[in-house]
Amino acid sequence: MQHTLKVLSVMPVTHNVHRIRFGKPEGYKFTPGQATDVSVNKPDWADEKRPFTFTCLNDDPYLEFTIKSYNDHDGVTKQIGLLAEGDSLIIDDPWGAIEYKGEGYFIAGGAGITPFMAILRQLHKDGLINGNKLFFSNKTEADIIYKEELTAMLGDQVYFVITSEKHARYLNGHIDQAFMEQYMPDMASKHVYVCGPDPMVKGLTDIAIAKGADPDTVVFEK
Repeated sequence: MQHTLKVLSVMPVTHNVHRIRFGKPEGYKFTPGQATDVSVNKPDWADEKRPFTFTCLNDDPYLEFTIKSYNDHDGVTKQIGLLAEGDSLIIDDPWGAIEYKGEGYFIAGGAGITPFMAILRQLHKDGLINGNKLFFSNKTEADIIYKEELTAMLGDQVYFVITSEKHARYLNGHIDQAFMEQYMPDMASKHVYVCGPDPMVKGLTDIAIAKGADPDTVVFEK
């Protein structure tokens, strides 16, 4: 079922990421971590659907996406970044494979943090976030989405990893097998949640399974 919804606000999160909040249809519900197909309600764009993850909670009075805009070409994310209050989006019913199944390690690359935001926000609200760790990889410090909020929710259980700059207060380099063995030594007995670029997701899920993680406890978008 499609819904055409008015944009309530558009706020910058980083230099190329926006938080878009819009009206919520009565009775619309989703599981934290789920996404929906979205298009911009403008001529030539209404049929150009792309998947985006909800970053709000079910009991919020609005729906919210946190979207990275790629401005090097005139695509859907660029159009979304140009939205203003009063414009509208078209969304479908929710779908998605990422959902919380138990304590574990969350590994996100760039905009791959978005499916985890609603999950972590819900866990924090319910007082259940302890026992989970987040490893969040970005190219630069300026690319880190919701850095302050993630730090407030997770404290010393969030690890920011920077790949293209050197920072004394962050981990530097890439999340690979050696990294996982050092920082997630008990991954075989934990849930492992992975979201990011396809090569990263495949590589890290393969490592987790090879190190003994039950395939049923490795959660990623299918």
